[in-house]
Amino acid sequence: MNTSTTRSITFGFETECVRLPITSLLPVKSLRPAVKLSAKYQQIVASIREIGLVEPPVVSRSASGTYLILDGHVRIEILKDLGETEVECLISTDDEAFTYNKRISRLSAVQEHSMIVRAIARGVPEDKIARTLAVNVSSIQRKARLLDGICPEAASLLKDKQCPMALFEVLKKMKPMRQIEAAELLNNANNYTVNYAAALLAGTQQSQLVNGDKPKKVKGITPEAMARMERELARLQEQVSSVQDSYGREHLHLTVIRGYLTKMLGNPRIVRYLLQNRPAFLSEFQAIAETTSLLPENERQSAI
Repeated sequence: MNTSTTRSITFGFETECVRLPITSLLPVKSLRPAVKLSAKYQQIVASIREIGLVEPPVVSRSASGTYLILDGHVRIEILKDLGETEVECLISTDDEAFTYNKRISRLSAVQEHSMIVRAIARGVPEDKIARTLAVNVSSIQRKARLLDGICPEAASLLKDKQCPMALFEVLKKMKPMRQIEAAELLNNANNYTVNYAAALLAGTQQSQLVNGDKPKKVKGITPEAMARMERELARLQEQVSSVQDSYGREHLHLTVIRGYLTKMLGNPRIVRYLLQNRPAFLSEFQAIAETTSLLPENERQSAI
């Protein structure tokens, strides 16, 4: 005989948005005065003025009949400045605001490029996109051409990274395979500055450049120094590749061992035994328990 149990599902939000008076919405945090002076704030103002509110604020009901703002403080402040008195809100069944405040994500350059390209493909005029984002039309055109000359694999590696647009101009000077290698090095170093990309370009062999027959010119670097950088960069890539696969596994082992030794050294009887019978072991165990990195000490100091 089959028996089935019915489980109730609790929804995180009410099924319908509700239009509420802005005066009934209570903020859970205050906006700094500098926020209204930021370029991002002005972009949101332009977007709301041009196409309206895209994403409704999230609020939760309170016992007093008012509503707590969980997400959308900036949008509601802008609506006040624009003279609006009501706003359509999404009602949360939970008053937990931590997730909204912590899970803030900014569009990367690649994501912004994709959004603009899709909008243009759907017939949205470039000038309207520019007004929505509070930028000029030439900036929209540059963003739409961002990945021209970038291979799909390199673009995928950087799709969610906060890279300046100028970085992609540097990558465009490299051939596809070198673009992929450079993107991997950028990710491994977690460094997406134009200067670092320029250093990778300087260390790129002539045969891996789009204009391979044109000598590289980097201000302040002689051809001899550039050749030395190419050799050193090639060695660095070999070293990174050799440790990349094993680093994660070894770091996990270190974490487990360190936890075990820390617990063991917390026992006075064990410490006393080691001190009396195996003092060399004790000093090694203590050193491992205090280890925070797999890097040698001299490399940790140089990285600081």
